[in-house]
Amino acid sequence: MISILLVDDQALVRTGFRLILERAPDMQVVGEAGNGAQAVAMTVELRPDVVLMDIRMPEVDGVEATRRICRHVATARTRVLVLTTFDLDEYVYAALLAGASGFLLKDTLAPELLSAVRAVARGDAVAAPSVTRRLLERYVATAPARAEPVGGPNPLTGRETEVLVLIARGLSNAEIGGRLHLTEGTVKTHVSRVLAKLGLRDRVQAVVHAYESGLVRPGDTGSPA
Repeated sequence: MISILLVDDQALVRTGFRLILERAPDMQVVGEAGNGAQAVAMTVELRPDVVLMDIRMPEVDGVEATRRICRHVATARTRVLVLTTFDLDEYVYAALLAGASGFLLKDTLAPELLSAVRAVARGDAVAAPSVTRRLLERYVATAPARAEPVGGPNPLTGRETEVLVLIARGLSNAEIGGRLHLTEGTVKTHVSRVLAKLGLRDRVQAVVHAYESGLVRPGDTGSPA
């Protein structure tokens, strides 16, 4: 059973999402919050698998709430799925940097919402890496790229770095395997090692890391070195 916390400052919106989610046999809404501060407190208390988070709220917004949840030791396993009106949005970009595992448009159809919640609960990416890449390329220029990843020198092997670059360019595991002449299973192993070594939650965070560290830059479509 996937436990979910709904966060939106409009009660009617929360009710609508609850009706959709609770029809699924594998999901349970364990709480609702009307602002970011409540969201953080309830996440620490309830430890939901997924927080469905509105971005634009009064007082503590969804970006700051996401940041607090993702940094809190007690909620390390909780995944945040951001709800937004516009996909290529500076607030969505900020939420991804804060640790969100993906984002959905508020007018997403019910089957897509349920699929997204299940994907996030598994630790998979929700927004396609290609969409995440377009978002990052639009806003990454607002922050200077770092010469090295956070925490010091790159801990990845050459092959793992190649895999990370291709993830950031929007390739699926199958496509990465074809590019590097590896089986899909081998690619999955490399992806798992990349995430573990860099302390990242999922593929979305891997894309963010690649851009923020300067490993991949806007407009870079060439082969990894």
